[in-house]
Order: sequence, then structure tokens, then C-alpha cells
Amino acid sequence: MVDIAIGVIIGTAFNKVINAIVKEAFMPPLSMLTDGLNWSSKKWVLREAVVSDGSGQVEEVAIGYGKLIEASVDFLIIALAVFLVVKLMNAIKHKSHDPNDTTVTTPKDIELLSNMNELMEKQVELLEKLNPGK
Repeated sequence: MVDIAIGVIIGTAFNKVINAIVKEAFMPPLSMLTDGLNWSSKKWVLREAVVSDGSGQVEEVAIGYGKLIEASVDFLIIALAVFLVVKLMNAIKHKSHDPNDTTVTTPKDIELLSNMNELMEKQVELLEKLNPGK
């Protein structure tokens, strides 16, 4: 349970960092390439806001696609970062679980399982020699 809590806390902090990177590093050059276009304020207006006499104000109805673009860029950066971290962890894990690789010390549990497997294979060979008909 503590691992999950730590993961949520780190994920939240990581999300804040990614949001800052997207808003401060990626969007300004993208805005510069599009002649100063502010992506976060882009929207597709379905109905304009109307002020009528006595009956109140009718609010604007719009689809904010600019924020969707920013959220998509956020997602792509987070997905890329998570992919790279998982790929690196799997490479390190695979390398450490190879009992024949002498450059990395094999974890004790993997080493013990490997030894047990070898002993069981020898035991099967001995049993087959003792009982050749079975």
C-alpha cells in the first residue's frame, strides 16, 4: 500500500513537471512557428454569448480544442518518458537475471533457482539410469 502511495505522489509531481515543460518549453516555440498563436485559448464557438434585456445572459458554448492539444502533448511526453523508463528497467532486469552473465551479479533468488533446476535435472538423469524401463 505504501508503494502505491509513493507512486501516486511521484506521479503527481511528475505531472507538474511535464505540465511546466509543455507550457514553458514546447508551446512557446510552437506558438512562434504559428505567428504567436496562443494554443490554450483556441476554441470552436458553437453559440456566441448573448446579453438580452431583462432575461439575463446566455453563456457561450464552445469546444476548447487548444487545451486538448496541450493535454495531448502532455500525454505524449509522459508516455514517452514512461516507455523509456520501463524499457531501461527491463533491460537492467533482463541483464541481472541472466545467470551466465558475469558482468552483473545475479540476485541470490535467481542463482538459487538456477542451482535447484540443475540439481533436479541431475536427479531425473539418475532416476532414469536406475529404472531404464519406466
